[in-house]
Amino acid sequence: MKRDRILALCLSLTLLAGCAPKPTPTPTPEPSVSAAPTATPESTPTPSLAQDEKVRVAMLKGPTGLGSCKLMEDWKDSATMEFTVCAEPTEAVALLTKGEADIAALPTNLAATLYHKTDGGIRLLALNTYGVLYILEKGGAGIRTMADLKGRTVHAYGQGANPEFVLNYLLEANDVAPDTVDVQWHASTDEVTALMAEGEAEVCMLPVPAATGLLMKKDEVRAVLDLTEEWEKVGGSGVLTMGCVVARTEFVQANPEAVDAFLAGYGASIAYMSDPDNGKEAARLAEAWGIVPKAAVAEKALPDANLCFVTGDDMMAGIQGYYQVLAAADPASIGGSIPDGAFHYEYE
Repeated sequence: MKRDRILALCLSLTLLAGCAPKPTPTPTPEPSVSAAPTATPESTPTPSLAQDEKVRVAMLKGPTGLGSCKLMEDWKDSATMEFTVCAEPTEAVALLTKGEADIAALPTNLAATLYHKTDGGIRLLALNTYGVLYILEKGGAGIRTMADLKGRTVHAYGQGANPEFVLNYLLEANDVAPDTVDVQWHASTDEVTALMAEGEAEVCMLPVPAATGLLMKKDEVRAVLDLTEEWEKVGGSGVLTMGCVVARTEFVQANPEAVDAFLAGYGASIAYMSDPDNGKEAARLAEAWGIVPKAAVAEKALPDANLCFVTGDDMMAGIQGYYQVLAAADPASIGGSIPDGAFHYEYE
């Protein structure tokens, strides 16, 4: 995969934890991932929140959770913060809806769906991950364009979430009917990786860092399509944005200082995890917190993880265009309609 630039917008920090690293590029093929400049904080102030109770945060394994590792490390002994790492988005949703988590990382389409299902019960705090999806092939499968997927079997993870909707949109934009591609959906990225590694599958769609791990494991597997690049080629509206953090509306209204403190530290953490100078330590943290199984994979994956920290008006502008594409393709993918303005938390 192409390791061009990696994205992380840093936030100056007064309330909490410090910076974050970012590793070196992925081995093998060359789809490129866009990114933006990053500024890294120079100190790590003592975490402090204007809140007596613990702030309960649910993060996800995989790309959506990568940016949080420095934050979780800095606050692991804090009396005011409590972290849970979830294997699946459904786990984070359950914690939110039961009131057992205050803040959580989610796929962007699921955040919109949950907003509708809870009648405005959550707020979008920040975008944290741009596009991280790749099509990989084993041997000479002959995939060079989206059109080459017609009539092929593609193994993938992410049915009912961003991966499925992005894939269908890009197929249609390339004059390929989605039902002419045999997509075999699996319960985990590990299942897809195992099929490719064992030679039982030739083509798959995986996100970083799962794609990175497969490329490191099997020399004959290569990345042939970067779906972020494919999105840009067809003029997809907005920015392909796959991950975000949300909070319960009730919690936001009762604890605005705690929300802002969390965001300050989270922005600094993403900046740290995105900084190539911090590569090895960032990778170590990713493994220590169970976000990525192995530090070696995390170090290779971080440059392609397309981390970002986008809030306020930029967040609204970036996600609305993406939601418009999903709504046009399948309104059910975002819960029936584009969320209204009350969905967006104003943080500057």
